[in-house]
Amino acid sequence: MNTFKVIIIGSGFGGQCAAIRLLEAGIHDFRILERRDFMGGTWCQNSYPGAAVDVQSPLYSISSEPYRWSQMFAEQAELQRYTNAVIDKHGLREKTTTGANVEQVRWDAARKLWIIETTASGRFEAQILINASGPLSTPVIPNFPGRDTFEGKTFHTNGWDHQYDYRGKRVAIIGSGASAAQVIPAIADKVGELHVFQRTPHWVLPRPDRKFSKLERFLLGFKPFYKALRWSIYWGLETRVIGFKYSKKALNLFAQRVAEKNLEKQVPDPVLRQKLTPDFTIGCKRIILSSTLYPALVRPNVTVHDKTQGIASINARGIHTQDGQQVDLDLIVWSTGYDATDGVISYPVLGTDGRSLAEVWKEYPRAYLGTTIPGFPNLFVVTGPNTGIGHTSAIFVIESQMNYILDSLKRLEKTGARAIEVKPEAEAEYTGMIHSEMEKTVWKAGGCKSWYQSKSGHVIAMFPGFSFTYRQLASRFKAQHHVFS
Repeated sequence: MNTFKVIIIGSGFGGQCAAIRLLEAGIHDFRILERRDFMGGTWCQNSYPGAAVDVQSPLYSISSEPYRWSQMFAEQAELQRYTNAVIDKHGLREKTTTGANVEQVRWDAARKLWIIETTASGRFEAQILINASGPLSTPVIPNFPGRDTFEGKTFHTNGWDHQYDYRGKRVAIIGSGASAAQVIPAIADKVGELHVFQRTPHWVLPRPDRKFSKLERFLLGFKPFYKALRWSIYWGLETRVIGFKYSKKALNLFAQRVAEKNLEKQVPDPVLRQKLTPDFTIGCKRIILSSTLYPALVRPNVTVHDKTQGIASINARGIHTQDGQQVDLDLIVWSTGYDATDGVISYPVLGTDGRSLAEVWKEYPRAYLGTTIPGFPNLFVVTGPNTGIGHTSAIFVIESQMNYILDSLKRLEKTGARAIEVKPEAEAEYTGMIHSEMEKTVWKAGGCKSWYQSKSGHVIAMFPGFSFTYRQLASRFKAQHHVFS
């Protein structure tokens, strides 16, 4: 029987951070389940042209795992090397079952265990279940009329087909978010025609990227230097929360005006510039960092289709637009994002009395510290509801969650209990605080609809404050908020 103390679902940065902290705590009886046939998560899966991180690499890394980065904003290949180096250093391949797609998990109240059913690897059992599958891991492709009749090539950016030669071809990019903003400049000068179908434009700020010198890369190998650089970047980014939540004047002065000038400088055509001008406050949707997107969009072989020229239907030859155009294509690339709001966990989760997490989250996803849910003992969700961060490294928040998770496991060990569960009133109080604070933020009041919001209108992706505030909350374990059994 595949029975372990801890099961971790997902082998990206969330799963790696969990595994490392377990090993540091002397807990070796765990197993990582990975649905793909390789480990590494986002940066091993997303290999589309131009893929790169949008947070400075020295901060977008595990705090205990410094790395000699080649540039300030690492590209996908380097991030893949880094994540594989972390996996190998800690021997995590030997503790991972790949090809283990989770079909369902359910709580066995009598035995105080989680039962995990997988498609190809059978059943697993564990006292503790850590979901680290990530909120941006299940691609979404809109069901346009005629979508399946197209006779050319199609794929999502999440599963880029590197065997397909797009050079000289007629290509459509569906979407205009973060992935599209990286793909477009990477392929615009290589394709014959590029048609960009945007539902809404995004604000774009210049990307302050640069290569590190040999001396800098040498110094990055020393932990004191690495730590000092991390914290200098961290505090610089943390000031953005002032604009996102506390000061519209600061947001306008240091972000919106910069974005407007950037657009005006790089897009001289007033008609195209109007298409690319958002009608919401900067920060309401994810801000794009790019110095190459606008120059790509003004190329003569690139056409931007706004919502008035959007997709009416798809046919064998290509796309028929709402204003009556037929756009013949060889390739359609879906850059349409992920199921990231009402589907934080992609598989069924059955808790106490067989109640499903989908039912509990029917109105909107919610969790104490974005991590634990009443009625689901010993379940910890990494990057759960309201743990997203729009201004700094997600890994900082993941590591903050690990403080709470490890504290919970230590309390279990200390008390001799088999299960820990957050009290409903503690979760309700925490969730109430989160959404009260959210009213002050640009994500709620910035005049846009985004993937940060659930169908109910609640902003459930973002934490409404400074990331150090979240770390403080996650580092102060409150026994009175929990039930031990």
